[in-house]
Amino acid sequence: MLKDLDITPDDPAELKAVNRLLADEVKALSLKVEQLQHQLHGANRNRFGSKSESLDQLKLSLAEEEAIGVAADPQNMPEPASVDDPSADTKRQHSRKPLPDHLERKDTVLMPNEDCCRCGGKFKTLAEDVTEELEYVPGRFVVNRIVRPRLSCSCCERIVQLPLPSRPIERGRPGAGLLAHVLVSKYADHLPLYRQSQIFGREGIDLDRSTLADWVGRSTTLLEPLADAIGRMVRQGDALFADDTPVKLQAPGTKKTKTARIWAYVRDERPWAGSSAPLAWYRFTVDRKGEHPEGHLSGYKGWVHADGYAGFNGLIGENKAREMACMAHIRRKFVDVHASQGSSIAAETIQRIAKLYEIEKRARGKSPLAAAIRYALSRLPKARPYLGNGHLELDNNCAERAMKPIALGRKNYLFMGSEGGGKSAAIAYTLIETAKLNGIDPQAWLTWVLAQIADHKINRINELMPWCYAAKAA
Repeated sequence: MLKDLDITPDDPAELKAVNRLLADEVKALSLKVEQLQHQLHGANRNRFGSKSESLDQLKLSLAEEEAIGVAADPQNMPEPASVDDPSADTKRQHSRKPLPDHLERKDTVLMPNEDCCRCGGKFKTLAEDVTEELEYVPGRFVVNRIVRPRLSCSCCERIVQLPLPSRPIERGRPGAGLLAHVLVSKYADHLPLYRQSQIFGREGIDLDRSTLADWVGRSTTLLEPLADAIGRMVRQGDALFADDTPVKLQAPGTKKTKTARIWAYVRDERPWAGSSAPLAWYRFTVDRKGEHPEGHLSGYKGWVHADGYAGFNGLIGENKAREMACMAHIRRKFVDVHASQGSSIAAETIQRIAKLYEIEKRARGKSPLAAAIRYALSRLPKARPYLGNGHLELDNNCAERAMKPIALGRKNYLFMGSEGGGKSAAIAYTLIETAKLNGIDPQAWLTWVLAQIADHKINRINELMPWCYAAKAA
């Protein structure tokens, strides 16, 4: 810039002008260096991992700040999409192998009454039909045998046989416990289906990942009314926590993926001794448009804890929901500055975040600390409602904790195979995380639910909630 100036050292006026120009340029360059150092620190933290926040505080970065990890399939192939249409049974050709003989068999005999209800005669056994069902007991496989004798009346030759009881997947082999195990292994323990297939193979059980994907789709379709009921209960609360996180979605025909989203809506009244059990409701969308949270929370007029994402703005307004800003997001800006520059002002702000306005004057002109303060001041008016509303929280960490399973899961699977697979994931996360929030083993609860939901009346779906299972178990 300055090398092109044609000046002489004998002109005091021009020398003063050059001095001012140099001072301005040095100041601008200093601020630029400070900004680049701040950006470099943030990039290194995201790339190589982050240490815990200073001053013994939690750092919650479960959305954009966390890179999506991948555990590649040895065959470098995506998991197939979950099949959601039960009618697909009629189109598929099954080539089932016999269940291994070394598995333990447990027989359940469904025996009709000994006497014929038509004539009163005694029945005699002609033959019996045996239906084998592959079940899972934690740590081992067993085969449930449902034995249905066909009986013939000795007087009138009438033949009777009891029908098969309802099962989670009609004409399918998996028992309720095995289906629950597959769901929990993938969505709670973050085991991709191809890994589960390998684990089952070590037990001598041949279950291809496409079969497991089919089971996931059918199970979540069966469980969808229960997830919908949880969603309704979340929206009935006076306050909820909202957040979203990215997941990869396969784009058919492009050999690429695109970024989809999973949204979490959490109702947790335990901190203020509310009457509702804690609930987590997840939804899947193919993009991050604001129309999605508006649709999810349509008609909701309570408080929404949010992180300032503009997509939530459509929810907020007169005769709509009210916003409670997240102090954790405000604080995080200062944590970044403290970690990269060791700023004493940022450290004091972390310790005394309630007094941000008092340090604004001292921090004026210090960038990016000034930017952190400007962000805090812009959000603080919406962070004050918790002072007058006992059912509100100071931050949105409840929703961010609900995002942790997705952040962990996407480190282990490549991407969602389809929108149907994303929907299945949202249903599974809804049920599993709600069970965990209530301190209930999700596998035990889902086993109990899957064993009876096929025959359960839809208008009594609340009887299958995890706290109802806990009461019955007790």
